[in-house]
Amino acid sequence: MAQMNAITFTPGGSENLKSTMIEIPVPGPTEVLVRVLAIGVNSIDWKTRAGQGVFPFFDSDAPMVLGWDIAGVVEETGAGVTRFREGDRVFGMPAFPMPANAYAQYVVAASRQLALTPDKVSDTAAAAVPLSGLTAYQAVVDTLKVGQGERILIHGAAGAVGQFAVQIAKARRAIVSATEVPSRLDTLRDLGVDHVIDSEAVDFAETVTHMDAVLDLVGGDDYPVRSLRTMRPGGRMVVLSSPDDVPSANQLAAAGVTATWMLVEPDHAGLEALAAMLTFGLLKVPIAETRPLDDVAQLHDLGESGSITGRLVATVDG
Repeated sequence: MAQMNAITFTPGGSENLKSTMIEIPVPGPTEVLVRVLAIGVNSIDWKTRAGQGVFPFFDSDAPMVLGWDIAGVVEETGAGVTRFREGDRVFGMPAFPMPANAYAQYVVAASRQLALTPDKVSDTAAAAVPLSGLTAYQAVVDTLKVGQGERILIHGAAGAVGQFAVQIAKARRAIVSATEVPSRLDTLRDLGVDHVIDSEAVDFAETVTHMDAVLDLVGGDDYPVRSLRTMRPGGRMVVLSSPDDVPSANQLAAAGVTATWMLVEPDHAGLEALAAMLTFGLLKVPIAETRPLDDVAQLHDLGESGSITGRLVATVDG
């Protein structure tokens, strides 16, 4: 069998990421084989590498390969595929939260978990979008259903998901308030946030009112409950940190609002909506750092340091 380079891992630190030769996968019915050119590196990657995150879904008896966000070129199509042809540029987030084995030169993906990469968008930028972009899209559009003129409060808005959520909400002509630590407030201003809130200097629960929607990317036992005081009756909240952080039924009933936790899932319709936003300049993709795939451990270290606000991307030689 033909082989390819992949980065395998065992639970532990970034030094446990190793370059390994493994077999090139073969696409089955409704699947495509993608020659990978760029890979987005996300916080779920280093959490899973450490034995947390979605690590329970991995088979420790087989080579374990991290990664979900990919951009590349369709190399081969399986039986029944009608969405793509060989040579098409595509991007997506296959399989999540199950392993997608994306830290590799080739990846097999269900064709409906990918979308065409816009002509004017680089593979590096495209690879930085899927997981964070789909999380934001599915939260703001599909779950919160934020519309024109509605007021949304986004906590932790300068992170990967938060930056996309701000831009998606603004594109839907919502009025966006957002909280962040002082060092990241300029990022929010650059994104056009209507009301920027210093989370260390201001108690948002005392200053923000009549929110139609809240997207909480901070969580814990503090932010979601305090956010109830900012919402109008009938408001909606999504808490992304953990289902355990969602306020209790009694608290929600007392505030007259609804709240839920959600987990992002592969979604070609959402990817296509994000692709359209990229095409029309409604979505900016801030890239903080790129490194070759063999140096992906350095991207893990950088991400874990908490010192960046942009996206991390590993590149693969074409």
